[in-house]
Amino acid sequence: MTFNEYLFLFGGMGLVTYLPRALPLLYLAHKKMPQWLIDWLSLIPVAILSALLAPSLFTDSATRSVDFGKPELLVAIPTLIFAVRTRSLGATVLVGMFFYWLAGIYF
Repeated sequence: MTFNEYLFLFGGMGLVTYLPRALPLLYLAHKKMPQWLIDWLSLIPVAILSALLAPSLFTDSATRSVDFGKPELLVAIPTLIFAVRTRSLGATVLVGMFFYWLAGIYF
């Protein structure tokens, strides 16, 4: 490939990455959104995090089966309870690391 082709390729990749993020922002910046839409949009980060964590917490990748006795799940439950009660990110990380260390000793 020539330098111009690479330049065109990188510019196209940047445009394809930037436009889907910028257009809604520019369009919705001066619009009044309904409250139900704002409430719905606030749930998206939780849904994405759940979708990323659920397979590693509930399934065994070697046998491709559901496993509710995984150490990761047993660590996640008390860590989640601590996080909900304290709402402290730093302390939650430390508590999760401590429980994971304990699970490594006993499992």
